[in-house]
Amino acid sequence: AAAEEDDDDDIDLFGSDDEEEDQEAAKVREERLRQYAEKKAKKPGLIAKSSILLDVKPWDDETDMAKMEECVRSVQMDGLVWGASKLVPVGYGIKKLQIQCVVEDDKVGTDILEEEITKFEDYVSLFSEL
Repeated sequence: AAAEEDDDDDIDLFGSDDEEEDQEAAKVREERLRQYAEKKAKKPGLIAKSSILLDVKPWDDETDMAKMEECVRSVQMDGLVWGASKLVPVGYGIKKLQIQCVVEDDKVGTDILEEEITKFEDYVSLFSEL
């Protein structure tokens, strides 16, 4: 029985008899890990973005809405992209401008947008976000 136990000890089920192969496998594994780390370091992180729908209301029904939209779109910042817009009736012949924008949260805040848009006092009476 003792001879049979010794025979079992000599059998390596995982094939780790060859130490050179283990060293080569370790080198290959280290190289792959290094390449993975380099690739991951080059990849940019996630950028948080928000889609905002803005309501821009004019002073009265005689306000030039095309000029008001042009003024709003003239606000340019890094991380701000203007989208679609439309005129929505409010009442008494007055229409408001609804305009979509996408902002990078770290670069552009709604308070900055509001400040920039309300600077156009000749056109903009009230500003709000939905």
